[in-house]
Amino acid sequence: MSSDSRPPLVITIDGPAASGKSSTAKMVAAALGLRHVDSGMIYRTVTAARLRQGDAPEEWTEQSVLDAAPRATVAPGAPGATSFEPRLDGIDCEAEIRGDAVTATVSLVAKMPRVRAWVNALVRATAAEHEIVVDGRDMGTAVFPDARLKVWLVALPAERARRRILQRTGEAPDAVALVAETAELEARDQKDREQTQPAADAVWIDTTGITQAEQVERIVRLAAERR
Repeated sequence: MSSDSRPPLVITIDGPAASGKSSTAKMVAAALGLRHVDSGMIYRTVTAARLRQGDAPEEWTEQSVLDAAPRATVAPGAPGATSFEPRLDGIDCEAEIRGDAVTATVSLVAKMPRVRAWVNALVRATAAEHEIVVDGRDMGTAVFPDARLKVWLVALPAERARRRILQRTGEAPDAVALVAETAELEARDQKDREQTQPAADAVWIDTTGITQAEQVERIVRLAAERR
């Protein structure tokens, strides 16, 4: 924890889908000895909780999603881990929340104002107990407007698509797959635009032409200055 009288250190890392927010935030947290909170993971866990009820997403109401939300929690990882882990009904659910059904539906859930308020409150409660690196879409604006360091990660859609396919398959994409993935990401950007806005005082880092190690190094250096 911080040794001065200021609130615990919070570093926010925001940006569009597949910009590398979560993996970068996790590495930054490890480098600085902080805890990593992935807000998108919480939305995915809420979505999984609602999907378990069986009815089609077109039938969901905001209240029905909000009623399912308390089944989703985050918990510190194993000893030595720097990230919080998703829990659904108290049980690890990492594989489930990364599945196609959740991926296809999470944007719907993330648009619901009262659900967003619920998730944001959970993230703030975590920050009250730990110094954290948190990533998401609006962590530096709606959730932690007074965070000491705010980062906005960006990359060209085609580069984000290439990285996503490489992560998913372990192989560089061919031209057809890259075009399709890029179009999907651009559509996701449009759906998420309302929730994805940089803070006015965020530090922009364009990761299109740099390695992940380089972007982590930049953020760690900025954090040292803020500390």
